[in-house]
Amino acid sequence: MVSRETPPLPDWLTAHQDRLSAFADLLADVGVARGLIGPREVPRLWQRHLLNCAVVADPALGYLGPDQSVADVGSGAGLPGLVWAIVRPDLKVVLIEPLLRRSTFLSEAVEQLDLGMTVTVRRDRAEDVARDPAWVGVDVVTARAVAPLDRLIGWTAPLLVPGGRLLALKGSSAQEEVDAAASALAAAGLLTVSVEQVAADYLEQPTTIINAVRRAAE
Repeated sequence: MVSRETPPLPDWLTAHQDRLSAFADLLADVGVARGLIGPREVPRLWQRHLLNCAVVADPALGYLGPDQSVADVGSGAGLPGLVWAIVRPDLKVVLIEPLLRRSTFLSEAVEQLDLGMTVTVRRDRAEDVARDPAWVGVDVVTARAVAPLDRLIGWTAPLLVPGGRLLALKGSSAQEEVDAAASALAAAGLLTVSVEQVAADYLEQPTTIINAVRRAAE
């Protein structure tokens, strides 16, 4: 199983190794069978997917504060939302996924990994969640490989509380996306924007994020 191939982990992640390994096994089995993860991704689940997501949640980096609320838009296979819930049990995480096949997998994963106290799966579109009168906003919204930034802003920014943070996990074109979306970022009140790399000294390919903070209420 994939869990036997667990690489050496940073000290802060070792306490969560068993649950991360269980999630890796679930992705390699059910995730592949249901088309959420490609078979070719299995040998690199740890480096390219699990750890690529996990390093962003390192408490020492400060992207995710203690006890914060998080929404993962287009969560798919639970990357990064489920990984963050595993390695940061203090967080409250909402996995927003409109497709039945994927939301069903997420619900089953939450149950199997015993994350029901901190994780909610919501089968819905992000824009409909934001219009829900019961939605109070989250401290952090994230997305990984969902859409170009100019479109992603419209789905994610309305989910944030004033002063909240967008953490978009991106590839090598992140800065180009930021430049192209300058007007949309300003219109959404995302005024402090940077492209940053995480864990360059640990991962074979460091995680690239777009880090944007929404304007606080006046």
